[in-house]
Amino acid sequence: MMTTPLTPPTAEPGTEAATVAVRLFAGAAAAYGSDTATVRGATVAEAIRDLTAGAPADATTAIERSSLLVNAVACTDHSRVLADGDRIDVLPPFAGG
Repeated sequence: MMTTPLTPPTAEPGTEAATVAVRLFAGAAAAYGSDTATVRGATVAEAIRDLTAGAPADATTAIERSSLLVNAVACTDHSRVLADGDRIDVLPPFAGG
């Protein structure tokens, strides 16, 4: 059986890339080397790709395993379109209570 590789979501044609603030927390910030970044992307997936481009491998892994908030609301839809000034919070899994 042949499988088709999954492709990351991209914005609709004509959608402009937004400038987005990113805040990283706990292990994601430690691995990334900073707790803030500014990235560009038309969608959450594109913004995360921009964030992880050139990042250390352990930072990329931490970010990919993290929960995301967009403008303080949980976001699991990585095809969500972003606007200039949006904020993404990267929350890695936390242990304990």
